[in-house]
Amino acid sequence: MASFLMEDFVGNGVLKGLLPKLLEEGWDDVPTLKMMNSEDTSEINMTQQQKDALEIRSYLHDRALMQYGDKLEALGRSLPDLLNLSTVDLKSQFAMKRGHVARFMDRTGACVESSQPSQTILVGKRTSMPSRSNSIYKNFVSVNSKNMERTTSLARTGRIEKSLEQSLSDLKLKDGYIFKGIIAAEPADTRACGCVQPPPITDKVAPFSAIENVTIQKLTPEYKIGMERLVKTKTPPMKASELWRDKPAVLMCIRRPGCIMCRAEAHQLYSKKPIFDALGIQLFAVLHEHIETEVKDFWPRYWGGVVLFDRNMEFFKALGGGKLLKEKFLSGFVFNPRAIANYKRAKSMGIEQNFRGEGEIKGGLFIVGSRRSGIAYQFIERNFGDWAPLAEVIEICTQFQNQQQGQGSMKACKN
Repeated sequence: MASFLMEDFVGNGVLKGLLPKLLEEGWDDVPTLKMMNSEDTSEINMTQQQKDALEIRSYLHDRALMQYGDKLEALGRSLPDLLNLSTVDLKSQFAMKRGHVARFMDRTGACVESSQPSQTILVGKRTSMPSRSNSIYKNFVSVNSKNMERTTSLARTGRIEKSLEQSLSDLKLKDGYIFKGIIAAEPADTRACGCVQPPPITDKVAPFSAIENVTIQKLTPEYKIGMERLVKTKTPPMKASELWRDKPAVLMCIRRPGCIMCRAEAHQLYSKKPIFDALGIQLFAVLHEHIETEVKDFWPRYWGGVVLFDRNMEFFKALGGGKLLKEKFLSGFVFNPRAIANYKRAKSMGIEQNFRGEGEIKGGLFIVGSRRSGIAYQFIERNFGDWAPLAEVIEICTQFQNQQQGQGSMKACKN
């Protein structure tokens, strides 16, 4: 699987000895490292062999094929040369499985972005979100330097913007897309030939008061090279409102960290961390159950951001309109074609799984504005394994950046 642990990413090849230099220069997590371009690699005096290795490993990471990294790199050839190898060569020289060969040869896109969920139904309070799909791309180039405090330390702002724009071009919403509300959920069909009805979900956004005073505890820091795997000293409880006091936040409420579908969602969201960084958006994963071994397996392999523990499950209750959204495995998964499709999507990403912990309490996602500006978006996991649409999440996050710029312009005019 495409791990976010830096040691897993660089493997045992020529990049391994470069880790101290990467840390010194600020290229200290996998999503950001993968954004390096030729000018960036030249600035830290990478050899051609190291440049080729980075390109190969970034390509493999996108396709969840990192298990072949050391062998492919050891061949001493560039990525274009490797892509010209025959299917027979890939199978015989690298023992590559048939499905993996197809994934390796597919140059159209990353594994974590394939097989997107079916069209999302949006219900609830109407908002003034834009209907044009290119609003992210147009507005991104004017990101405030304060919102790029991390990326500007990595390379010149112009190059970073160019790289991020290229990533954003794959996430643009289709022309004519209209946001119908700020509560989203996937459709849910009747199951078992109509004998089992899907559970209802709320169509009202959670009140801000339901989450601002939630007591949470930090279980992990944001991952960087060489950081301790877990918080050594038990952190004291804190109010959730402290999280978004200065910056907006995306909070992904995870049903179970060992679940293959939850891990897949976490992975695809965190892979876009440089975009969220540049927009000034924080990323948090929220658990309702603290099993230390599960946290160790989850972070930073599938999620390199801060992990929070919501002991009283208040975020999860807020998603359900004040009560937990729960469903039995038999009715929610075995008899649910959408959940099975979600499972197959996660399975195709090469993700491992286990069955430890509670798995019937459904999760979702919140986007919360800074200070007391409220909940801007709420996604409910109606079927096991539903993902919040990534393009929609980023579009909404872009609005915070636009609002900030607008406020800055008004202050400048007054002065």
